[in-house]
Amino acid sequence: MKAVLSGVSVVVAGAILAGCETTSLADDPVYLRVQDLEARLIRIERVLDNDSLVQMATNLQQLQTEIQTLRGEVETLGFETNNAGQRQRDLYLDIDQRLQALEQGGAQPLAGVGSPGVAPPGAPLPAGTVAAGDQASYDAAFALIQTRRYEEAAAAFSNFLTVHAGSPLSDNAQYWLAETYYVRQQFTAALPEFQKVIDGWPQSAKVQDALLKIGYCHYELERWGEAREALEQVAREFPNTAAGQLATERLARLPQGAG
Repeated sequence: MKAVLSGVSVVVAGAILAGCETTSLADDPVYLRVQDLEARLIRIERVLDNDSLVQMATNLQQLQTEIQTLRGEVETLGFETNNAGQRQRDLYLDIDQRLQALEQGGAQPLAGVGSPGVAPPGAPLPAGTVAAGDQASYDAAFALIQTRRYEEAAAAFSNFLTVHAGSPLSDNAQYWLAETYYVRQQFTAALPEFQKVIDGWPQSAKVQDALLKIGYCHYELERWGEAREALEQVAREFPNTAAGQLATERLARLPQGAG
């Protein structure tokens, strides 16, 4: 397990060097996200270093939540680096594969505790676990985004939210549904979809990204006051995150006196 996690740091370092080819690391949003991913993986590693089975049982749910959050961050990294070069795409795929291995049994189950994300047939799923059918449907929908089939992806994520209502992946599905509109520059249609993430899952790790994109949508629509309000909220509430950094950068690009 620790070997898997340690490998991520090596891959992350490679991605940072690759990113240097086109832009300054201090201004590179991909670099900032990679740094955030590495910090999260370090926290997981510290949990796994604890030899107490009792402590492991106590932290199992927290670990699973961290992994799910990391999956969302990895997805965002892959989406935003789609055009940044082959080595960055390789970084995304490698990290995603390692995290999937961690989720699917890298952590050994404790006595009386099932493997994370897996439940015996017919057993009720504990809160926060992802059913195999949910994951397969979600992955299929996300694969459409990766291949830029945005209209099909929108339909797939809409179907996921209907068929798998209540899934732990619903917040991510809603976010990527909104992204299918944003990437096609349908900013008016994207706005309410991003807002659904905030309203429906206020504790989700996707809230900061959804709020950032709300600011971006208003910016593209030249609604300077609404853009400033959303971006300032991101910078204020998430100051030490990639979203907070990006919000601050976009605020600096607002027209003088706007808002």
